[in-house]
Amino acid sequence: MSGQARRNAVVWVAGWGIGVLVLLVALPLAASSRLPDRIATHWRGSGRPDGSMPLWAAALFPALIWGVSALVVVLSPRWAGAGDAVPGWTVAGLGFGGVTLLGGQASAVRANLDHGDRHTAGSVTTGVAGTLLVATVVGTAGAAAAHRARAGARSAAAGSTPGLPAGERVSWSGRASNSWLHALAVLTGLLGITVVLSVLAGLTGPPFLVAAAPFALASVLVLGFSTVRARVDETGLAVAFGPFARPTRRWAVEDIASARVEHRRPGQVGGWGYRLGGPGTTVLVRGGECLVIQDSKGGEFAVSVDGAEHGAALLNSSRARQNA
Repeated sequence: MSGQARRNAVVWVAGWGIGVLVLLVALPLAASSRLPDRIATHWRGSGRPDGSMPLWAAALFPALIWGVSALVVVLSPRWAGAGDAVPGWTVAGLGFGGVTLLGGQASAVRANLDHGDRHTAGSVTTGVAGTLLVATVVGTAGAAAAHRARAGARSAAAGSTPGLPAGERVSWSGRASNSWLHALAVLTGLLGITVVLSVLAGLTGPPFLVAAAPFALASVLVLGFSTVRARVDETGLAVAFGPFARPTRRWAVEDIASARVEHRRPGQVGGWGYRLGGPGTTVLVRGGECLVIQDSKGGEFAVSVDGAEHGAALLNSSRARQNA
């Protein structure tokens, strides 16, 4: 992996891995005063419990399964040789596995909650079915995001041509990301998941779900501006945000008056992310070189990406060729 891609991968895997581990242990312990001495942990097809564990085992056993599984994935030779981004199977597996275990733990706690005896524990059928559905969605979305990240990394690594020879189709891709913003997105996301799990486990009431909204929104917004990709070809410039390369802003070549490279810092533009005002609109993921375009109406747009000089040169060449 490239240095930045590896750092981002470590942030996500470590954050998700540790977060899931902590929640698996904390959930039954937080409800211990409302649980029987032995907790029902296995149910027959009829929905009646037929297996149990002491509290400490119910807390540690799923965590042990998760810890071993995560280590196997991380230590896999396929991880080490994955190139510039985390392989899709890794993201899908960690996402599906983590959500499945968390949902299963929350369902088990809820089924045992306020029951004096494990034999009277409620059913987990609905909870398990819902968990598998959500886990499938999360795993699929994670694999799609990883696929896009790998495609973007390969495109950026393919290089670029500063000029545009006659009759030749040339394109350039650049990207940038910020590990600190990735870490903040992981943290706020885990806080939102904690709130949701407390409701699913019956530790708090449904109205408490409102508290998850700010964390979820913060995680999505920060994640959306933790990675940015720019692509230039003979048609113009496209700038995509976040792991899914959505949303995307586009400028046609005829709408771009000029392109250049500038070094910009957070103090100059008012911080990180999508900044308005100052020297124009700036998308700043990391300080340093930015691709800056001036549109035909006099407005400016800047985006922090690696190899910005190649993108600027290609845009100017395309513009000159169109006007020739």
